[in-house]
Amino acid sequence: MVELKTDTSIDAMHAAGQVVGRALTAVREAAGVGVSLLELDEVARQVLREAGASSPFLGYRPSFAPTPFPAVICASVNDAIVHGIPTPHRLRDGDLVSIDCGAILDDWAGDSAISFTVGRARPADLRLIDTAERALAAGIEAAVVGNRIGDIAHAVGRACRTAGYGIPSGFGGHGIGRRMHEDPDVPNEGRPGRGLPLRHGMVLAIEPMLIASGKDGYYEAPDGWTLRTADGSRAAHAEHTVAITEDGPRILTARQTP
Repeated sequence: MVELKTDTSIDAMHAAGQVVGRALTAVREAAGVGVSLLELDEVARQVLREAGASSPFLGYRPSFAPTPFPAVICASVNDAIVHGIPTPHRLRDGDLVSIDCGAILDDWAGDSAISFTVGRARPADLRLIDTAERALAAGIEAAVVGNRIGDIAHAVGRACRTAGYGIPSGFGGHGIGRRMHEDPDVPNEGRPGRGLPLRHGMVLAIEPMLIASGKDGYYEAPDGWTLRTADGSRAAHAEHTVAITEDGPRILTARQTP
């Protein structure tokens, strides 16, 4: 069931989203060669604490997971697509890092993700990250009253496929509100004009996931959480929480540009 949020509720979600934006900005600024993923998780925890927010990730255990998630960020490096668990692993020169973070503030959730490189960037990684952001922007542009979920999915998928990148099937965005994951599902590929109509008050997490090789295959790592590309190629992830309004899409997780 899709819950339509009031304008007041959307404002409250924006407050939660701003905490997420600050956390992602802080993590990106702290990331560097030699910094561990656990240290980046602590950076995000500190931002949440200072805001009086909690994490929807910490302790989360969906049906597929063997254990509750142990951190407040997902930290996915190089061939990891999403859901990477922060570990003592220290970042190396040239790593491609994707960070996903959420926050709950006054019982409302926000969810967002960024990808970036550490040290000397590979041009191919920068193109991959840029395409993930452009795919996200295309999905947001399609998130207007009168369109359908399929229009968002088609816009995201077209941006990814046109650039020659793969899309892991079965993973995409979602509704969000008082819980991090709500109806409806928001696929990263689909047919325009299909699916649920978009209405004022719907709030969606739109999140392209791209595989550099152009192939779609992936596998679940032994930790039961991390998804990795089947061929070892690199991946990127971008996400915003977006409200559908009569005035157009409203990004609730906007972040500062470093």
